[in-house]
Amino acid sequence: MRTAALRAIPVLGWLYLAYGLMVAAKGRPIRHRVARGAWWLDAFLSVVVHAAQIPAALRAAGGARSPLSTAVLTMVFGMTWWKTQPTMEGEDAP
Repeated sequence: MRTAALRAIPVLGWLYLAYGLMVAAKGRPIRHRVARGAWWLDAFLSVVVHAAQIPAALRAAGGARSPLSTAVLTMVFGMTWWKTQPTMEGEDAP
């Protein structure tokens, strides 16, 4: 249950990014300064930080998944995906 709750956070972030893009495409961008700042922060964390985590996720996967699958899941869920995967010995990853 805790893992699902942790993984919901980046999913909500992606939904917020999609919302911001949709309203901007309709000519009504997010106008509130704090909400717009949160959107840009979310964009940075979701795109740049998740992408930066891919090398660590590939090492953590240890070949248990394809590199493409690992990269996609890391981009969607970030650290909440690869840190919650069991290790090769069957223990939880740190």
